[in-house]
Amino acid sequence: QVQLVESGGGVVQPGGSLRLTCVASGSTGGIYELSWVRQAPGKGPEWISSISMGEGRTTYRDSVKGRFTISRDIAKNTIYLQMNSLKSEDSAWYYCSPTRDPYVETKKRPGQGTQVTVSS
Repeated sequence: QVQLVESGGGVVQPGGSLRLTCVASGSTGGIYELSWVRQAPGKGPEWISSISMGEGRTTYRDSVKGRFTISRDIAKNTIYLQMNSLKSEDSAWYYCSPTRDPYVETKKRPGQGTQVTVSS
């Protein structure tokens, strides 16, 4: 099993930036790809971005392209999400996930990700 711990959330003004961190531990050898997913209050979870751990190939949902950057540090079993030009609609709980299915980690660990609040 893989354990995932997120950090780096907080309160930021619109237009601001945050960098989220996810550290993976446990059975990490078989991880092909890690993703960020999020869930805003009263809304369904959504996939944000993914990165392949080997090649570093990245993909993003359209609404964050050009604003968010996903990266990885293989030696540290860690992925990051640099979020710039944040908008109020980016406010959500953010989770690291071994799958692109946004329902897995949000149902498994509700409220245990890292919370991002974008507000003036």
